[in-house]
Amino acid sequence: MKIEILGTGCSKCKALFENTKTAVADEKLFAQIEKVEDMQKIMEYSVMSTPALVVDGVIKSTGKLLTAQEIATLLKN
Repeated sequence: MKIEILGTGCSKCKALFENTKTAVADEKLFAQIEKVEDMQKIMEYSVMSTPALVVDGVIKSTGKLLTAQEIATLLKN
């Protein structure tokens, strides 16, 4: 599983990255987690508000800071 956190480095983007790491660890999942700060790459996803959570190339959330529990729920689906 490849998880990307899209954002320019703001506090919410950093928090989403940390919450994602927590969710993956809590659920004992094997995942590659990457923080993407390159605006060109973010634009390739057509994301207009950050932070965004992308799982295996599919946008799961944009514009809000998810809790670790909310992320775990998304990763199970």
